[in-house]
Amino acid sequence: MTRAAVLAGVGATLPPRVVTNDDLARRLDTSDEWIRTRTGIRQRHVVDPGTATGDLAVQAGRRALESAALTSGQPAGADLLILATTTPDRPCPATAPDVAARLGLGGIPAYDVNAVCTGFLYALAAAEGHIASGLAEQVLVVAADTFSTILDPQDRTTLAVFGDGAGAVLLRAGERGEPGALLDMRLGSDGTRADLITVRAGGSARPLHGADVPDEDRYFSMSGREVFMEAVLKMAGSSRAVLDRVGWDVADLDAVVGHQANLRILHAVAEQLDLPRERLVANIDRVGNTAAASIPLALADAVDSGQLTKGDRVLVTAYGGGATWGAGAFEWPGLAPAAP
Repeated sequence: MTRAAVLAGVGATLPPRVVTNDDLARRLDTSDEWIRTRTGIRQRHVVDPGTATGDLAVQAGRRALESAALTSGQPAGADLLILATTTPDRPCPATAPDVAARLGLGGIPAYDVNAVCTGFLYALAAAEGHIASGLAEQVLVVAADTFSTILDPQDRTTLAVFGDGAGAVLLRAGERGEPGALLDMRLGSDGTRADLITVRAGGSARPLHGADVPDEDRYFSMSGREVFMEAVLKMAGSSRAVLDRVGWDVADLDAVVGHQANLRILHAVAEQLDLPRERLVANIDRVGNTAAASIPLALADAVDSGQLTKGDRVLVTAYGGGATWGAGAFEWPGLAPAAP
C-alpha cells in the first residue's frame, strides 16, 4: 500500500462573544432579513479585544490532539505544525511556532500558510506532502482567522459576512486504503484576480507608513458579485476533477463540506454538481464566514451533531483570495469529538 496521510483527530473553537444580525442592525443600515436572504447567516462569533488568532489556534489544536487521543486510546502528538491564516498575530514572525510552543510540542518545525479561505486545503496538501515523503509522521494542521480585526467597522457588507474561529485536524502516516486517508487533492490559483479579495495596503508594495493611505485601503474588501460567480465555477470544477481522479460519482458522496462563504454559493455549487442540498454540511447560519477555519469548523460541527459517521464519502472544496481554490476527498474514519 502507498504511504498516505490519514485523518486522526479533529477539533474547533469559537470565541464566546456572539454578534447577531439584530446587533448589527442597531448600529448599521441593515436588517436581519437583508443579511439572511443574501447570505444565510443569522449570527457570527467575534473575538474580544486582546484575543488573537494564535489564541484560537492553540485551543483548536489542543482539541484536535484530544480527539486523536480519544479515538486511538493513546496520547497524541505532532512532529510538524502548519497554520493556515490571513490574520496572523503580527506581520513578523509567523504565528505557527508560537502556537506549537504553547501546545507543548517542543522544537518541531512550524510555519504559516496564507491562501485566505482556501488556506486549510493548501495546508492539508502541504501536510500530505510532508507525510508522503517521510519528512513527518504526524502533522497538526490548524486553520484560524480573526477577520473582525481587519474589517471596516462601518462596512455593513463584510461585517455581516465574516466571523472569527479556528479548526484543526491531526494527520498521521498510514496507508491509502484505510478510512481517513486523503485520496486526492486538486489546487489552483490565478494571481490576475488578486484584487477580488484583498487588503490593499499594509504590505511591502504599499506600506502604511510614509504615505497617505485612505481608510478603505487599510481594511479588507471584496468584490461580492464577481467572487460569487468565480467561487461557484472554481469550487464545482475542482470538485469534479477530484471525483474523476478517485473514481467517485456525485451520487456516491455522503457529504460535501464546502467553504462556508455564503449559503447561496453552497447551494449554487450543489446545483452545478447535481448534488441534493441535504448532503451539504453547513453551519454558516451560526458562525458566518470564518475564512480558512470554515471547513475544519464545519467538520468538527458535523462530528458533534452526528452528521458525519464512519465510512461516509466526503468531499471538501473552497475558493479564496489570491485567487485560490481547491478540493479534496476522503472516507470519514469515525473520530471521537473533543470536549467543547
